[in-house]
Order: sequence, then C-alpha cells, then structure tokens
Amino acid sequence: MFTRRDILFMGAAAAATLAMGTAPRRPRPTEPPFKISLAQWSLHRTLQSGKLDHLDFPSTARNDFGIGAVEYVNVFFKSHRGEYIRDLKKRCDDVGVRSLLIMCDGEGALGDPDDARRIKSAENHHKWVEAARELGCHSIRVNAESKGTRQEQERLAADGLRRLTEFAAAHDINVIVENHGGLSSHGDWLAAVMRRVDHPRCGTLPDFGNFYEYDRYRGVEELMPFAKAVSAKSYDFDDQGNETRIDYRRMLRIVVDAGYRGHIGIEYEGGKHAEAEGIRLTKALLERIQDEFKS
Repeated sequence: MFTRRDILFMGAAAAATLAMGTAPRRPRPTEPPFKISLAQWSLHRTLQSGKLDHLDFPSTARNDFGIGAVEYVNVFFKSHRGEYIRDLKKRCDDVGVRSLLIMCDGEGALGDPDDARRIKSAENHHKWVEAARELGCHSIRVNAESKGTRQEQERLAADGLRRLTEFAAAHDINVIVENHGGLSSHGDWLAAVMRRVDHPRCGTLPDFGNFYEYDRYRGVEELMPFAKAVSAKSYDFDDQGNETRIDYRRMLRIVVDAGYRGHIGIEYEGGKHAEAEGIRLTKALLERIQDEFKS
C-alpha cells in the first residue's frame, strides 16, 4: 500500500524523468551566418574587353552565378547621374538584385597634405554618394591615401573622411574604407583613423587579401569592429576547392565571431582560372563554410 505522499512523489519523479528524456534539442540556426554578394572587380577583364556591359552586370550576377546582391566599381560607370542610373536601377529591380555599394577610385587623396586638394577630393566623391543613394546602396567605398609621417597621415585621412562622411550622412550613405595599399593596409593604423573620425556613418571594408607586410588575420580582426562590408578576395584554389593563399575558415570565423552578419563580396583576382570559374569556386567555398558554421 502506498500513502498519498508516496504516490505524489512517484508521479513527480516520473514527470521529471519524462521531461528530461523528451526535452527539445536546441534548434539549428536556419539563417546563414553571412550573405554572399558579387564585387564587380571579379569581372574586370571581361568588362574592360567589352564582352560585358556595366548595365548588364546585375543580370549576369543573378543569371550566371545565382547571386542577388552586387558591389560596383565607379570606373565602369559611363555616367553617375540621370537616365543612366535610373536604367541601372530598373535592371536591378527587374532581376531582383540589390545594389550594396560603389567602390570609388581615382577621385583624389582624401588624406592629401594640401588642404585645398584634400577638400576637393572629398567633394569629388559627392556625386558617387548621390548615385549610391539613387541605386539604393548603403555605402561608397573609398581609399585613405595620404603622405607624411604615420601620425600625420592618420590626422589627414581622418580629416578628409570626416568631411566626406558628414555629406554622406545627410544622404543616408556610409563611407567605408578598404585596406587598399599604403598605411591603410596596416590594420592598427586604419583602426586608429576610424577612432579619430568617430562617426557612425564611417567604417571599414576589410579585404582578405590587401595586406602587405602585415598579418592578414590580425588586420581583419582589427578592422572588424568598424566593418560595414567585407571583401572575400580569392586568387587560386586546390583540388579540394580551398583557397591556396588564405585560410578561409579561419578568416570567416574572425568575421562571424565579430558579430558581422552582412554581405561578404566575392572578389576573384586570380589568373589561373577564368573569371567566371574563379567566381564559382569562391562562391562554392563560401557556401560550404556557411553550412559548416550552421551545423
């Protein structure tokens, strides 16, 4: 015979055991840890040869590579305003492609030691800010070129960036800096520039490949706290589909662990593989690592 207390105790114990045995497992995340975009520079030889028109780049990204977000390079634009930009936007809309950013080169040094030239460089970028806004981009990518001592270049680059960023902020556009040669390819220097600019609309675009005489993994780690975009530079691949110069798993772990969940742009720059093949190999590698990180 069991007392009422015995029965209640056994019932509670059985319920606890059942709950432990059937407790739901932690669900696997359904969203990938990052998204994939295509940087136009991956097709620069095809564009320069005339085999691909700039206006057809969004449809090429979608139809040839299955990519729905793109990053432009300003040198391939025939115009930065008017009907040309409206046509490009319509072509994006027609194929469901999102414009993310415009990479801007050839507009002067934002850290020029000469005050007039530095101000003029900032003003030269205004047209690309306006084009980026019309296209629905979130950023323009610029360079932090300068001259002088390390400290002088930090001050000058921050001044030019701050001037441009204040204009861009009024248009809801970010100004982001890539490690792209000179001191900008030193992660600690570019991070110091970001802290000096001290504006929420100014950030970085860490590129896996553009570090010279500087550890690439350290550099990306230093730039990630300010990152508003990331560039997956690739050069060559082995028989297993891994990039031969860059440990992509290590690099992407740095990116994801920093809390970044935005787009990572494919920027194939190798010579062994044709551009289209290089893009597909980079995309396949990124997708494999996406799946690994989700498991």
